[in-house]
Amino acid sequence: MSNRRDFLKSLTGVTVGLAVTRNVHANEKQKDKIGEILPQRNLGKTGRQVTMLGVGGYHIGWTTERDAHEVIEAALEGGVRFFDTAESYQKGTSELRYGKYLVPKFRKNVFIMTKSTARTAKQMQQHLEGSLKRLKVDSIDLYQIHSLQNPEDAENRVNNGILDVLIKAKQQGKVKHVGLTGHQNPYALLKMMELAKDTDLLETVQMPVNLLDQSYFSFTKNVMPVALEQEMGILAMKTLADGRFFAKKEQANWTSADPVIPNYVTIKEAQHFAWSLPISVLITGAENATFLREKIELAKSFVKIPQEKREELVEKVREIALSKKVEYFKKEPV
Repeated sequence: MSNRRDFLKSLTGVTVGLAVTRNVHANEKQKDKIGEILPQRNLGKTGRQVTMLGVGGYHIGWTTERDAHEVIEAALEGGVRFFDTAESYQKGTSELRYGKYLVPKFRKNVFIMTKSTARTAKQMQQHLEGSLKRLKVDSIDLYQIHSLQNPEDAENRVNNGILDVLIKAKQQGKVKHVGLTGHQNPYALLKMMELAKDTDLLETVQMPVNLLDQSYFSFTKNVMPVALEQEMGILAMKTLADGRFFAKKEQANWTSADPVIPNYVTIKEAQHFAWSLPISVLITGAENATFLREKIELAKSFVKIPQEKREELVEKVREIALSKKVEYFKKEPV
């Protein structure tokens, strides 16, 4: 208990100025040519500001074309200006839909991030050129090394020259910022951050941030402090454990007789918990506009949860976390 409390306390001190929400109380509404913008946060040392809520690109790719279009429109209308995707999502379908429905009219007003699972320099270059073409952009705001599996995977990718490709791409202006992602093993991210530290290339990290993560093979405990020391922007994903907080998820054939929501916490508590940590943006998957509008309202109503209350929420779900069933995506070494 004391270790968890000390960690959550430490976040308060190291995050001042790194992930400060702007206009939390909406006294001063920010606007662009589209309309009002959700509160923004610093994206680490990039110097960029991003909306506290972002659209997850995986759902943009697998849902229907009509729903994807409606989600993009609902996001823009609701003040979201951060859009996530990856070349691997549905063989480029997610990127193609952004290129069709988002970029032509709104490129100047949105922040676009995509990712590559490339294991070699040649593959990384191919992925990058493909993403630029599908998105119909000359430059990608944030390009991330995607889905690192373990420390050996990080070493292999570096040895195969992927960092060299990204350094050159940044010099050429094809990408503005570079980051990394992973949801299986926190030490995979730490290894890549270590290997790339001398290049000063990595500016963001995308990883699971949720109530359960605190208790088991934790990204928040292991990666977040190091990322903050390096002034990296933190992108929160899996904030509801890919839907496993709920009783049922048909797409994954998941059912639970004792779901996290609503048996232990509310969706508001779960999402506000993540926003209360030093994250730059919470990336949410939404297969229809209704689901996204719900998250937009949660962002608008956000008030930081005090440290003591956060500790209580973590304890409420600790036993579920230790069952290792909900965060199925973590791959702890045997």
